Amino acid sequence: MAVAVVAVLAVLAAATALRLEYRGDPAAAGHSRGRDAVWLGHAWVDGRRTPADLEQLRAHLAGTGVHDLYVHAGPLEHDGSLDPALYPGAARMIAAMHQVLPGVRVQAWLGDTIAHAGKPGLHLSDPAVRDRVRASADRILDAGFQGVHLDLEPVAEGDSGFLAVLDSVHTLTAVRGVPLSVAVPQIDPLPGLHSVSHLPFSHPKWWSQGYFAQVAERCDQIAVMAYDTSMPTSSLFGGYVAQQTALALEATPAGTDLLMGLPGYHTEDMGHHGYAETVAAAIRGVRVSLARHDRNRQSFGMALYVDFHATESDWTAFRDGWGT
Repeated sequence: MAVAVVAVLAVLAAATALRLEYRGDPAAAGHSRGRDAVWLGHAWVDGRRTPADLEQLRAHLAGTGVHDLYVHAGPLEHDGSLDPALYPGAARMIAAMHQVLPGVRVQAWLGDTIAHAGKPGLHLSDPAVRDRVRASADRILDAGFQGVHLDLEPVAEGDSGFLAVLDSVHTLTAVRGVPLSVAVPQIDPLPGLHSVSHLPFSHPKWWSQGYFAQVAERCDQIAVMAYDTSMPTSSLFGGYVAQQTALALEATPAGTDLLMGLPGYHTEDMGHHGYAETVAAAIRGVRVSLARHDRNRQSFGMALYVDFHATESDWTAFRDGWGT
């Protein structure tokens, strides 16, 4: 009985803390710094998208601070290579985007699964795999992309192979004068939580703030996937996002752009409740935290995931909550 009471009190205390994080004046954070982003699906590079789709994207982005488009050009093979047949329309798409959306930067979103729990995937401890990931990044830049956005999941806390591949690819992108951007998981909401996250989730869920900082030092942009939180209400979700924003602000160097990811999708499962995880709640949480902790930071933005699931309401919330 006593254990149950303690557990209930702990849950209530955590919920109260998150709701307090959500309180404050979001307006004090100001507006978009013009460093925002959107994840775009593979249809943009395989020929399925049309000029009408691009015009619709232009309308959605009007009034936002979106500068970077993360266009899915993968996935990588498990050996780190990339099949050129995956992006036959890339050059044409990039040219059209620059014509319709002058000033945007079109990055190649390259992802794959990391081998874990006996499941197949990338083995980043293998230098040959890391070399092929770098070669794939080099090849995708030859196709006309203006940056590399890596989304490799799930990366375990302290994974030295991941740091090594970031060092390798970042050396390449620096020479070529384009950014390396990285999508990353959330930071421990409680100290040491990453060490037990594999028990309920069967895969790494969080990173320590220290490991997050090591990753942030190795890239030009770091985008926190601040969704799939299991939070049951918008206020708890917004408070959680506010907490994540504060932790990420502390760990991200001023020279690296920090972007907080927004949930522009509406699946319903144990990890994501679409009625609670809304774009509006996330933006409020981010802005309240930014105002509280680092309101003058310019190397900051938000990133909407993902174009092919986002509704008109999501785009409107993005524009109204964090526009120019």
